Amino acid sequence: MVSEAPPFWWTKPDWRARALWPLAGLYGLVAGRRMRKGRRAGVPVPVICVGNFTVGGAGKTPTAIALAKAAKARGLKPGFLSRGYGGSLDVTTVVDPHHHRARAVGDEPLLLAREALTVISRKRVKGAQKLVEEGADLIIMDDGFQSARLTFDYALLVIDTRRGIGNGHLVPAGPVRAPIREQIRQADALLAIGDGDAADRLIRQAARAGKGIYAATLETVGADDLDGEVVMAWSGIADNEKFFRTVTETGAHLYVTRGFPDHHHLSDDEVEEILDHAEALGYRLVTTAKDSVRLAGGHGRSEELKEKSRVIEVEIRFDDPKAPDAIIDAAIAAARRRKLQRVAGR
Repeated sequence: MVSEAPPFWWTKPDWRARALWPLAGLYGLVAGRRMRKGRRAGVPVPVICVGNFTVGGAGKTPTAIALAKAAKARGLKPGFLSRGYGGSLDVTTVVDPHHHRARAVGDEPLLLAREALTVISRKRVKGAQKLVEEGADLIIMDDGFQSARLTFDYALLVIDTRRGIGNGHLVPAGPVRAPIREQIRQADALLAIGDGDAADRLIRQAARAGKGIYAATLETVGADDLDGEVVMAWSGIADNEKFFRTVTETGAHLYVTRGFPDHHHLSDDEVEEILDHAEALGYRLVTTAKDSVRLAGGHGRSEELKEKSRVIEVEIRFDDPKAPDAIIDAAIAAARRRKLQRVAGR
């Protein structure tokens, strides 16, 4: 899957999207067929899949963390399941946030592991089985909606209401991962994040299909100290502009930015440039939690950049505070039905 979405994916369709349409059509046929084949294997605990329609960040990881917090508040032991994108390990691994580095397990799994038991696995069925062995009684998949062979009990698709689905075309002509109709058919609900209107058409389409619709906002946590500060922001996430907007919403004066591809590991020269530029101008450095964890154990002045970069933490706030519990309840009920069907089929 593409880690850096071409800019034309997020604008009105142009000649590039049209030129790539034949490849996108073929990609859509394959992706749709793969989804229609269904899930092959299940585990004895409820599984919630948090995915999105497109390549690129829409808020999956903060959403997964919010669901885990709600589960823990109920006395459950949630476990995160991730493919470990960006990491080098190709074996099923329990992530230790105090020991592992992003180059080995990926950046997002390190963030998830701060909140709950986390397993990475290129084969999600094996990863889910490992989580059950480790005592998880609820599994939250971070991504994998379009491709995982693991049976899940509830699929929540997250969409950014400012970006929507971009130009609406399938990869490689656009950011859409599989035919929209098939994705909606297999989803249980949509979570619209933000206050934009780019996702309105898709939300109406999902509502007509009888899918649940939830709304939420992405809010900063503990960033009051940035109000009035002159800052230099740097990040390597799927939507850097979204982070830069978040910085300005804290009240900080953002004058310099540095954007890199998603999951990007900074070179020594890039680290030097960021540090030297901020020092020369007297600007305070700010970044994301995902970028910060990638610096741990890095070469050169990586640790210095980590120490000097103020991390802006964000959390998902559901418009309906009862939404996370409703999602968890639905997953538990679906898992019970799945078990009964399996027993009846024997």
